[in-house]
Amino acid sequence: VVCLVAYHIFFMLFVWSYWKTIFTLPMNPSKEFHLSYSDKESLEREPRGESQQEVLRRAAKDLPIYTRTMSGAIRYCDRCHLVKPDRCHHCSVCDKCILKMDHHCPWVNNCVGFSNYKFFLLFLAYSLLYCLFIAATDLQYFIKFWTNGLPDTQAKFHIMFLFFAAAMFSVSLSSLFGYHCWLVSKNKSTLEVFRAPIFRHRTDKNGFSLGFSKNLRQVFGDEKKYWLLPVFSSLGDGCSFPTCLVNQDPEQASTPGGLNSTSKNENHVFPAKPLRDSQSHLLTDTPSWSETSAKAEKGKVG
Repeated sequence: VVCLVAYHIFFMLFVWSYWKTIFTLPMNPSKEFHLSYSDKESLEREPRGESQQEVLRRAAKDLPIYTRTMSGAIRYCDRCHLVKPDRCHHCSVCDKCILKMDHHCPWVNNCVGFSNYKFFLLFLAYSLLYCLFIAATDLQYFIKFWTNGLPDTQAKFHIMFLFFAAAMFSVSLSSLFGYHCWLVSKNKSTLEVFRAPIFRHRTDKNGFSLGFSKNLRQVFGDEKKYWLLPVFSSLGDGCSFPTCLVNQDPEQASTPGGLNSTSKNENHVFPAKPLRDSQSHLLTDTPSWSETSAKAEKGKVG
């Protein structure tokens, strides 16, 4: 009875997370990142080069964008006609831009990105537990197979096949799940491992890492009761992300209230452009400026 209950719990969680990973549509950039009709016309009229970049810089001046291309240009998708948000990439299979794209997975026939990355992680975890459970409960019969302890029927070959299949999937899934756990701990995507994000001042492979606890919360959310369930609880909107840049970007304006947030003891920088309300609290666990102190400081500056 215990084995049957445990089996069906693992099986239901595995199927649930797999279903959510497949049928959750990848999130695309919001309308504010799409070029207006006049900007599109200006971009088409201008020759390629600095003149086009001037149009893109004007369109992106109020957007929370801090990453650039290798040449330092604004990241623009000429197929979707939009300014790419940070960590957004165009999927050649889906033929659209995906927020915080990790990779396109053929096993689920879907892009793994901001909207379903938590589901993908749970799918790997529960499929691994499912295979380990099957291999563990089948082990005693597998041993009896080699010691001639099973009846001489065709069913004993099913025992051998089941154990080998569960064991091999367990090995492959454990390596893949461990790799993605490392990605979560470092707040990286698979694409960012192969090509580190380039910010306006320099390349920083750990630019989006806020520490293990905050990196984990960014994917799984603040409420721990939802962590193990395939229910969307990730923080933010997928379009903007807090960074841990130590060196102040020379192109950014000063921080609110004229405060210097780049001291040696402070790892988290308040960007010049405000973050979304749903994710700005990721940075509030460390000492930060308050509204009162900001007004006082502003008075001193005045």
